[in-house]
Amino acid sequence: MRFRCLPLLAVCIISLAGFAHGITIKDAVFQTKDAGRVVFSHKAHIGKKGIENNCKACHDGIFSLRKKVSYTMADMEKGKSCGACHNGKEGVFPLKECARCHAVKEITYQVKSTGPTPFSHQKHLAAYDNCNACHPKLFNAGPNKRATMADMEKGKSCGACHNGKTAFGLNECATCHMVKEIPLSSPGTGKIIFSHKLHAGKMKCDQCHNKLYVPGRNKPVGMAAMEKGKSCGACHNGKAVFDVKQCAKCHPVKEVNYKVKGAGPATFSHALHLSMYTCSDCHNKLYKTGRSTKVVTMHEMEKGKSCGACHNGKTAFSVREACVKCHNM
Repeated sequence: MRFRCLPLLAVCIISLAGFAHGITIKDAVFQTKDAGRVVFSHKAHIGKKGIENNCKACHDGIFSLRKKVSYTMADMEKGKSCGACHNGKEGVFPLKECARCHAVKEITYQVKSTGPTPFSHQKHLAAYDNCNACHPKLFNAGPNKRATMADMEKGKSCGACHNGKTAFGLNECATCHMVKEIPLSSPGTGKIIFSHKLHAGKMKCDQCHNKLYVPGRNKPVGMAAMEKGKSCGACHNGKAVFDVKQCAKCHPVKEVNYKVKGAGPATFSHALHLSMYTCSDCHNKLYKTGRSTKVVTMHEMEKGKSCGACHNGKTAFSVREACVKCHNM
């Protein structure tokens, strides 16, 4: 990184009213190759202790007004250019506080499988005020070659610090990668929401990715496959967490109202039945998930169809004996 001292005519305009010796001075702007624009403010420096409106404090001893000279940060660390004062002594901030002069910005990386991933200079500089901790040891100032998660796990890029010791581990993916609630449409059982927020609060991302799910689009998995340990069933097996058979934990259920001609409306209560049975006791043995258009008569129920499969006077009260328990007469 090199800075050039501009000639006298580029930074000074002669005037009757000025800061020092009749000279009006303006900011000098340096364009660095990889570290952005740097603005040197004459106004901010001219009144400081040790300068006190005396241009000769810097010119020509530290900065030449007659020729262009380039200085690297290494030169400055040896006391040249800005480093003559910015050494961390006598109340002057040191060179390592790079963001005091170099304009830094928030960076967003577009990651194909996990969406936009922001990197905040502001947050990192609040924790580590020394830019040398990352630049140029880990990252060149400017564009860098992309590092994969596998690279990071080997200590490269972000993984040099995010190892679970110096800073949070890479497996806490949701700290950096923006995750969202995922709506899943299931024919017959309504809209299901998979909550990343809920799961990320209890588990590590690598417990699911990429073992069970590839970040991005995945093929739908049926309940039968889940009961064999696929997809959600890998954890929801009744041991680690609740069983996938406890369908109402994820699938929205509601009270179902039937209009029965001549016998008054009948209400089927999911809440009541789920307190005694699992969903698989009825679905899909007796009922397909969703609203069936087929009408089942009381005569058919008495033969064991529909509600009559349980309401037979043995498993539960008989459909014949207690009509008013279901029909609002």
